[in-house]
Amino acid sequence: MRRVTIAVRPVALTMCVLVVTPILIGVGAAWKERHDTSGLRASHVALEAENANYRSATEALAGQIASLQSAIADLGARSALDPSLARAMDKLPALVKARAMGGSAVDPKLQDSQFTTTLSSMTVPEDTFGLLRTVLESLEMRLHVVQRNVDRRNALAAATPSIWPAYGWLSSTMGPRRDPITGGADYHGGLDIAGERGQPVFATAAGTIKHVGYQGDYGNLVTLDHGFGLETRYGHLQNFSVKSGAKVQRGDLIGHVGATGRATGYHLHYEVRANGRLLNPLQLLTQKPRAE
Repeated sequence: MRRVTIAVRPVALTMCVLVVTPILIGVGAAWKERHDTSGLRASHVALEAENANYRSATEALAGQIASLQSAIADLGARSALDPSLARAMDKLPALVKARAMGGSAVDPKLQDSQFTTTLSSMTVPEDTFGLLRTVLESLEMRLHVVQRNVDRRNALAAATPSIWPAYGWLSSTMGPRRDPITGGADYHGGLDIAGERGQPVFATAAGTIKHVGYQGDYGNLVTLDHGFGLETRYGHLQNFSVKSGAKVQRGDLIGHVGATGRATGYHLHYEVRANGRLLNPLQLLTQKPRAE
């Protein structure tokens, strides 16, 4: 018989270690998994919020782009100008055209260069979205300047006396001539368009009626203020179809051919003045009057 003495305490301690160790390992693994899951969940929430911000920023940029596209399309439609009217506008005095000019815009090439350089250095999406938003706002401002200039040009186009004021034949042009009554030397300040008594007389551009009434050699006279320093006069009328202060458009009826005032026959005396100085109407008359 052999006897072996085994100490209970070391054995018990060993057994406890053998039993507890897997439990601790399992608890640690569970705790690590829970920690990792919590981190992933927080990252997921942050990514969702970031994606929502990107979607919102993208939608805002898309709205700005759509607005710009609509404005550009509208600008293209409004910028179309009749070639004959454009030729008449080109012959207006420089001072008249200067009154319709807008301010100068920033050089687009410089802005585009700055944009390209800055965009190439962007690494954070938020910065890129912010830069794009700034560029679109800048484009909108530049487009507004162009729209304003187009509106001013269209206003000048509407105010340019470009159609013949009456049907008939040209009996006298602007410049030196022999006085039809006295036979002496004379300077004619406009055009004489001969026609039948009572033929219609039309406004040659949009404007406001400045004067309606009898005025010396002009006889029955209508004076039309077109703005930008432009003024037209229609003399020797038989009667009037407008009143002082009324707004008229190009082609509107303003009176009828007569022989009032200092006239030798039925005709219309037509003058154009720019900033108070006589302007030869022939260089602006590029269109026929509207049909009777």
